[in-house]
Amino acid sequence: MERVQKKSRTSDEVENIAAVLYGVDDLRMVEWETPTPKAGEVLLRMQSVGICGSDVHFWEWGKIGDFVVTAPMVMGHEASGCVVAIGDEVKHLKVGDRVAIEPGVPCRRCDLCKCGRYNLCPDVKFGACPPTHGYLTHYCCHDADFCFKLPSNVSYDHAALLEPLSVGVHACSRAGVSLGSRVLICGAGPIGLVCLLTAKASGASHVIITDIMEQRLEVAKAMGADQVIKVDTKDSQKLASQIKDTLGVAPDMTMECTGVESSIATAIFATRSGGVVVLVGLGAPMATVPIVNASVREVDIRGVFRYANCYPVALEMISSGNVAAEKLDHMITHHYELSNALQAFETAKTGRGGAIKVMIHCD
Repeated sequence: MERVQKKSRTSDEVENIAAVLYGVDDLRMVEWETPTPKAGEVLLRMQSVGICGSDVHFWEWGKIGDFVVTAPMVMGHEASGCVVAIGDEVKHLKVGDRVAIEPGVPCRRCDLCKCGRYNLCPDVKFGACPPTHGYLTHYCCHDADFCFKLPSNVSYDHAALLEPLSVGVHACSRAGVSLGSRVLICGAGPIGLVCLLTAKASGASHVIITDIMEQRLEVAKAMGADQVIKVDTKDSQKLASQIKDTLGVAPDMTMECTGVESSIATAIFATRSGGVVVLVGLGAPMATVPIVNASVREVDIRGVFRYANCYPVALEMISSGNVAAEKLDHMITHHYELSNALQAFETAKTGRGGAIKVMIHCD
């Protein structure tokens, strides 16, 4: 284990270890300074942290779009923890509270923040997105108003899943999923699966999901998918016809969760006229898609960027049982201790052992 330069530890400081990305394919376990909470912050003893596809992408490539790793960065943003100290002005949390952590903290002052779309704030600080540190560490501080107290029936693992589940909540809201909706989801990875859970909890009568991997489709069925289709063609129109034949009707809305160009085309071709396609997955910066087909049939194409005001809804979905705990457990396929974070990232990268969501335990 490498040690980084840090100030001398005083008698009241505790050892802190973090999984830190230094550059492409350079993830190290290092000793890290234990922070002190500022006004409005809490110090957290981290518990469960899930590995997201973006974490793996930063590790493999050192950047995502304009976000480039130029300095050491603590990884991980799907997180839960326990409050061990509070800063001034914190009123709603106390030491010992178990919390889920919403990783994106906006400026709170711009027009987008004021109108409730703070996920689009140009100055948002998002965990494990350069230059902001994440939560794969024993101790870290976070803004108290973006920490959500957990009821006793919500575990730390499930609390960490609130982050991707909030993406599903936001995506279903953008798509307009409601009672009786017929929904297509392209991609049965973690984000596709949380969109499935959210769509069913929102009242969708039928959800059909596609993927290239049979194992993931089996998980989707266990989590409530009404129909599944294994993708074995690159012909988007042919696949769209298969989807409509299987569902018995064109879906009202589609959540595209892969970012793959051919899958975006399938989403447009499959969705009913006057319906909605929501682009949840991120792929290449430019894509060739059947835009005229969407235009003449008035298929709305909407983007999704993270989420806003979705954590309370996602937490209520789990605590109320609208999203069953056992269905969440289907997603978490692997568990690692913080000291084995590198192995955890390898598993998430390769997908070995049928990996879907890899969870790291920091305590």
